[in-house]
Amino acid sequence: MSLLPNEKKVLRGVEEGMKRHEWVPVEDIEAFVHLGRKEVEYRLNRLVEMNIVERYIQSYVGYQLKFDGYDILAIEGFVKRETIGALGEVIGVGKESVVLAAMSHRPVAIKFHREGRTSFKHVKRSRQHLIDVEKIENFSWLYAAMLAAKREFEVMKVLYPAVSIPEPIDQNRHAVVMSVVKGVEMVKATLVEPEWYLDGILEQVKKAYDLGIIHSDLSEHNVMVSDEGLTIIDWPQYVTVGSKTADEMLERDVKNVLVHFEKKYRLKRDLQSTINYVKGIAAGQPS
Repeated sequence: MSLLPNEKKVLRGVEEGMKRHEWVPVEDIEAFVHLGRKEVEYRLNRLVEMNIVERYIQSYVGYQLKFDGYDILAIEGFVKRETIGALGEVIGVGKESVVLAAMSHRPVAIKFHREGRTSFKHVKRSRQHLIDVEKIENFSWLYAAMLAAKREFEVMKVLYPAVSIPEPIDQNRHAVVMSVVKGVEMVKATLVEPEWYLDGILEQVKKAYDLGIIHSDLSEHNVMVSDEGLTIIDWPQYVTVGSKTADEMLERDVKNVLVHFEKKYRLKRDLQSTINYVKGIAAGQPS
């Protein structure tokens, strides 16, 4: 979608205003972009027609970015930094993200976080990285998605390349550019050598733990498998080893993996022994 310069200015004005308002008044946008009222209102009408800005009319007229508008701003940032040169098609859609193919000097993927847009109150209560900012009066889905992307990118830089995850390349707003992951979600695969993959997943969980990181949302849905190996994706909900919920989250991660392999492949491992293995307790090697 191609926007005119003044439309990009107004779009950034709405973004800036959302730091203080759920619905941004026209006056705030006008003050940010330094354009006349008529021009601002005309451009806002255009952006509403393009379905990238939403209008709300009650005691005052306010505006809010839609995710497509936020996507445009993030993409513009990546292009300016020459992180990407062209966009491709959608290659993945999750509950809280959309992934697009893109080109740099090689094929890459852009993950756009959608965290908090559809179930924002629940997300604020259930995400560790949002708890400390829950009392911010005008805390928005936009901020939630940006925090999730920033958090995921930072932990990926800690984990890569020691742990089998996508290579982190760049982050802007609610979007992360990373290497393309081979394979399919494990939940969709029937593994010929399931024990080899189970051992491989537990090895990666242990490597992450040794670096002080627990995924805390691990399941068959965010392990990608191929003939060449496996990759663990979706890290924004991680917790650190030693935090209050660390043991609980590690147990949940390991249990999710073990339950999947027991149900689908009748491979049974003892939960506590496996947790001990991940923690490096000598007596707890997987049975």
